[in-house]
Amino acid sequence: MSSAPTPGSGTAYVDDVRCIMEMLPHRYPFLMVDRVVSFEAGVGITAYKNVTVNEGFFQGHFPGQPIMPGVLIMEALAQAGGIFVVKTLGIDSSDKLFLFTGIDAAKFRRPVVPGDRLNLEASLVRRKMNIWKMQGRATVDGELVAEGIFTAAIVDKGKM
Repeated sequence: MSSAPTPGSGTAYVDDVRCIMEMLPHRYPFLMVDRVVSFEAGVGITAYKNVTVNEGFFQGHFPGQPIMPGVLIMEALAQAGGIFVVKTLGIDSSDKLFLFTGIDAAKFRRPVVPGDRLNLEASLVRRKMNIWKMQGRATVDGELVAEGIFTAAIVDKGKM
């Protein structure tokens, strides 16, 4: 995994989509993170997804009034959380899966529509063994659009 430049180098930190695809098993149409802009091991991550009218889900949600489904906003937050876990642990994630085990206190504040840049923040609440609990916040133009607390487990692919 390469990311350039490194945190603390005085230049903006970025993991582009190629780095993200090394960390997550998701692919089109389900990869929901385009770029990581900040990361602090054991603390949190900030990333984003550019929401375009070309997203397949807009065909049916809703014709003539495209709105990103709230569950996909939560999925984007979980994927950012998955990247956070992989980067914090410094592991090769090719044989791992990051699985939702719960979502609490999910709230949706306003619709996300084509043209929005969905900013994703996930911060560690607690970790116990392979279970990670994180607070997620999604914003557009500085305005909170969704939030929740999600719990996930990192597991070996062969043990499912």
